[in-house]
Amino acid sequence: MLEYQSISALCAAAEEAGVSLSELVLRDQAEEMELPAEVLYQRMRENLQVMRQAIQAGSMPETRSLSGLTGGDAFKMKRYAQEGGIIGGFMNRSIARALAVSEYNAAMGKVVASPTAGSCGILPGTVVSMLEEEKCTEEAAVMALFTAGAVGMVIAQQASIAGAQGGCQAECGSASAMAAAALVELCGGTPTQAGHACAMAIKNQLGLVCDPVAGLVEIPCIKRNVSGVSIAFTAAEMALAGIESKIPVDECIQAMKSVGDSMCSALKETALGGLAMTPTGIQYAKRIYNTAQ
Repeated sequence: MLEYQSISALCAAAEEAGVSLSELVLRDQAEEMELPAEVLYQRMRENLQVMRQAIQAGSMPETRSLSGLTGGDAFKMKRYAQEGGIIGGFMNRSIARALAVSEYNAAMGKVVASPTAGSCGILPGTVVSMLEEEKCTEEAAVMALFTAGAVGMVIAQQASIAGAQGGCQAECGSASAMAAAALVELCGGTPTQAGHACAMAIKNQLGLVCDPVAGLVEIPCIKRNVSGVSIAFTAAEMALAGIESKIPVDECIQAMKSVGDSMCSALKETALGGLAMTPTGIQYAKRIYNTAQ
């Protein structure tokens, strides 16, 4: 049985067995849960389908959150992506997908918390993009979610995936690391390279605070999902190029925990600091909750 205490250990076990991280994890989970691997595969496939459905629903121009603060940006981004933009159609469509899922979450739609609702657009923005852009098969996409899940389990045990405990680095940072590992596997990289991608994704989001305006998972959460997608892709690209993280991935996770522990409570989902306490952020909160002007 795997213990999910170390990403480096998982990568080493996969390398030694000559299998991908996803194969190692699926085999382990099937044994631990005493279920056929096919059953777990189908459950994960259903998660992938929910992600795809959230993208479709969240891309509608009429999508709006109950607060009225957010919605409709995924539609704008999808339309803009048709022009190619600065970074090209693929990346802009990936951004649109991340926005769609995050906005659909804010509109109370059904999403996959991966690892949280606040970071739910990052995995779909990467893995679903690879699938829908015909850069991988559905089977490969489903299996990549097992790799992402394993990374998330290690981070949850060794640090945190909750903004209230570790700041947004624990949510979008963790999701970005999960997505980076999944991308490496989808592109034929090794488990060791997946570990380096995780490390680089985490390093680039250390210290990211959780400061939701009006206490809602909308501003700046939705657009931070876009940043998480971009970081996941670039971390994966660096790892696939042979670039290694000088700080081992598990030490990066410990650093993330240390940073989260040192954050004051105002920067950990309380809406008492950061963007939530800007003049505009305060006005949004007053408007939503009908408090005195």
